[in-house]
Formats: sequence, C-alpha cells, structure tokens
Amino acid sequence: MAEHNRLGKKGEKLAAEYLQLKEYEILEKNFRYQRAEIDLIARRGNILVAVEVKTRSTSEFGNPQDFVKPKQIQQQVKAMNFYVENNNLEVEVRFDILAIVQNKAGTKIEHIQDAYFYF
Repeated sequence: MAEHNRLGKKGEKLAAEYLQLKEYEILEKNFRYQRAEIDLIARRGNILVAVEVKTRSTSEFGNPQDFVKPKQIQQQVKAMNFYVENNNLEVEVRFDILAIVQNKAGTKIEHIQDAYFYF
C-alpha cells in the first residue's frame, strides 16, 4: 500500500476515534453509492453526519479541507440522500470535514461542522 493510502487510512481511524470521544455513533465506514464515497457516516442524537476525512502530513501546500472538490460534494450529497431514503430515516443531515495534519511534530485535528450544504 502506498504511503499516502496508509496515511489516509490512519486518518480515518483517528477521525472515527475522535468522533466517538465526542459521543457520535459511527454507523458506516467508507460508504459507497455510485461514484461517491463517504468516509464516515455518524449519528449524534437526531443528526446524521456525513464526514469527509482529509489527512495530510503537512499543511505547507494548503489546509486539508481545501482539497474537497465541488464534484465530490455533489456526489456525497447524492449518496447521503440515498442513504437517508434507503434507511427510511427522519433526521437532520449535516456534512462535516475532519481535517487532520499528522507528522513527527504531532497530530492536529480540526472538526469543521456544516462544511457544505445541500444545493
């Protein structure tokens, strides 16, 4: 496995642990629908959260959250719509980003709630 893939998987594990400490229940990991992938689907109370995890070893070239592209957002919205309808859920839906920078200096996690909206 390539180093960037290892870093990404480690970031997703850290993100799940972080959310669980914040009392989120992890419902799905790497949920796929058509061309979309949602890294984590979590629930806290009556809020269902699609979480995009972006992990980098440095922020030298930009913050991790800056690498979420509009096409990816559109695909995730479709995937979340499918998930909610397929599971017959009556919940509020939110899209968050967990931006993680992990290197020898340590780990920094930034939780950006309502990072993007349905459109």
